[in-house]
Amino acid sequence: MLDEKLLRLVQCPISGQTLQISPAALIVALNEKIAQGLVRDASDQLVESALDQGLTTADGARLYPVRGGIPTLIADAAIELERQEVG
Repeated sequence: MLDEKLLRLVQCPISGQTLQISPAALIVALNEKIAQGLVRDASDQLVESALDQGLTTADGARLYPVRGGIPTLIADAAIELERQEVG
């Protein structure tokens, strides 16, 4: 679980928007697509590892993976949610 203090400090490296913990239903849906080999990140690389959690931008456009309690706040690692047809 992410620390609330940390969450208040981080922002989207692309847009500068605030980030919020992604809904569990979104993580479940993305993990199902990841298992099927259907999810690509912003650099068009196949996402192969399931997500523990995610951080979603305020506008809901992109999600940053969280694995092992560590958020990956790298622009190329972002998952563009519209492109995935989830959420």
